[in-house]
Amino acid sequence: MSRIALFLTGIASIAVAVPAAGQSMDHSSHGPAPAPAPSAPDAMGHKGHVEATPDCPPEHAAMGHCTPKAPKQVMQAPGGASSTDLSPGSAPAPAPPHDWYADRIWSKEAMEPSRHAMMVENGGQKIGFIGLNLAEYQARKGRDGYRWDGEGWYGGDINRLTVKSEGEGAVGEGIEETETQLLYSRAIGPYFNAQAGVRQDFGPGPDRTYATIGFEGLAPYWFEVEGALFLSTKGDLLGRVEGYYDQRITQRLILQPMAELNLAAQDVRESGIGAGVSDVELGLRLRYEIVREFAPYVGVEWARKVGDTARFARAAGEDASKVSLVAGVRVWF
Repeated sequence: MSRIALFLTGIASIAVAVPAAGQSMDHSSHGPAPAPAPSAPDAMGHKGHVEATPDCPPEHAAMGHCTPKAPKQVMQAPGGASSTDLSPGSAPAPAPPHDWYADRIWSKEAMEPSRHAMMVENGGQKIGFIGLNLAEYQARKGRDGYRWDGEGWYGGDINRLTVKSEGEGAVGEGIEETETQLLYSRAIGPYFNAQAGVRQDFGPGPDRTYATIGFEGLAPYWFEVEGALFLSTKGDLLGRVEGYYDQRITQRLILQPMAELNLAAQDVRESGIGAGVSDVELGLRLRYEIVREFAPYVGVEWARKVGDTARFARAAGEDASKVSLVAGVRVWF
């Protein structure tokens, strides 16, 4: 009877042990097993597991010599914001490293040109741009004409040398008027440049030279705008504000409305300019970008001289307003 009781007791012990072993082995269906409790020191005084250390190399962790320290939790600000949502503060930036590994193989003097070239090519490089926003033929009442408006610059992200040129003329009669500006341009924000320099005019009446100060940039809602004040060597003060907007109909078809307003602080009779608002131009052009750098266009332009400027034009036998159908190309490289 005692042997039967011992046999039944052994069967019961196996039945209890088997589910427990299966539960501990099946981690995928029941989640991770609990971490083992630290075991008692063995005969040599070593513990059954190794304490976590902050500087545990992966190769040592793989051999079981140490345990990597658990990653730190993301710092939470009051209200549940993460550390990336916090104010960056005003602490000075850390000093750049000077213990370059390459200097251990080559000398610092040998590596310095390479490091300088890397800095230039990754933020300090000089680039150039040349573009014609307008290069067009104008069909208008009386006589046809042509017009151009473009600029080029060379420099970096902050400082640039800029040249602007615009003018117009009549077919078969040569250039009527043109102006060229040589400007120093400096970035005053992510979207705007301040500019200063000189402007030289050629055309009817005496040639004039102006000191120039102005701005250009990208206004909210993607309006390209620019403005300037011009002070001539004779003391004449002129002003100009202009802008345009590219409305994309498709990825290649763009409708561009544009406007220009010219002003003067006083009459400049020899140039046919009256005080106040002197003239207004409104245009609408539809272009197709064959490639980004080359886009032919068609459109219409309305220009009107106002105030004393219109009176001076009529006295000279000219029309105070004109409407032109235009066709041209916009290019840049």
